[in-house]
Amino acid sequence: MPGTDPYAANARSSSEAEDDAPYTVDTRKSPRRTGHRPAQAAGAGYGARAPRPRVAKPRRRRRRLVLVTIALLVLAWLAFMIWVPLNAWGKVQKVDATPNGSRPSASKGYDYVLVGSDSRQGLTAAQKKELNTGSAEGKRTDSIMLVHVPASGGKSAVISLPRDSYVPIPGHSKNKINAAYSLGGPRLLVETIEQVTGIRVDGYVEIGFGGFASVVDSLGGVDMCLPKAMKDSYANINLKAGCQTLNGPNALGYVRARYSDPLGDLGRVKRQREFLGAVLHKAMQPSTVLVPWRYSAFANAAGAGLLVDQETSMRDVVRVLQALRGVSNGDGVSLTVPLSSTNLQTHVGSAVKWDSAKALELFKAIKEDQPLTAPSPTSGAG
Repeated sequence: MPGTDPYAANARSSSEAEDDAPYTVDTRKSPRRTGHRPAQAAGAGYGARAPRPRVAKPRRRRRRLVLVTIALLVLAWLAFMIWVPLNAWGKVQKVDATPNGSRPSASKGYDYVLVGSDSRQGLTAAQKKELNTGSAEGKRTDSIMLVHVPASGGKSAVISLPRDSYVPIPGHSKNKINAAYSLGGPRLLVETIEQVTGIRVDGYVEIGFGGFASVVDSLGGVDMCLPKAMKDSYANINLKAGCQTLNGPNALGYVRARYSDPLGDLGRVKRQREFLGAVLHKAMQPSTVLVPWRYSAFANAAGAGLLVDQETSMRDVVRVLQALRGVSNGDGVSLTVPLSSTNLQTHVGSAVKWDSAKALELFKAIKEDQPLTAPSPTSGAG
């Protein structure tokens, strides 16, 4: 329109545009510099400040600290659980029990010789008196067991070989099997067992008098239920019938006694298998494993009381212990080699004669890793 100032029109148009958008914020400018305040929360009064968010950092830090502490305690416990058996293994005595010359072929499973000896090594005069072990020189076998662990993961078996078993001893004439130990120690005993059974022995484990009693005491005693009272002056025990806790000396007398047992040595080997299973059962209980001082005491006592072959590993010993525990839990087979006579008259006195046919059948099943079952009492089961 004539006479109209174009610049004034532009100025008015700009002013109207600002009036049309009064809440437009220039994002190119800092809210601090423009004096811009954040929008008020709904319902807040004029000039009221927005509530600040609650800071959770202290709580998160405490939670993180608790988790880290728990993790460190778990790691420390696992380290302790591993260190204790490794430390105990360092106390185990080693002996060369591997026979020389030709040996049977390896079985499909794992086969070990477990021996309880009357060794008095490490016992003081007071301990010998307390345990009623006497002071005889040398050592003999109180019990001999063949432990079979299947490679297939089936039931393990603990087979007792009566110490008076009349067998041929390599390099010597026929004699009681425990004579092999007296004549040539663990090596000759293992060689004798291999030759008479046809089974290759994968490891040798032995425990003596003092070690056995110490292991029992480290567990605070072991519970046993006796069907009848036992009194044996040779074993220095006078035990009542019924369930009771046996300490080290009483436990040792219980597994050694044979003169007071109507079954003699056969009754003793059965008690030995049962008691060893009871020891391992208690050793694996939470009351032992979860109590550091008891767990450590048991491991150290067991390590100090063991003697193993130089080629026997810790894994081998664990297999033997698991087999004994399986027998105690009913998950293993416990038996005595089949017998035909318990009063065979020989040049070395009364001895035990195996039932050759049934014994060879048993050893063949072991060698081939076949499932085993306990034979009937008439065949010498214990």
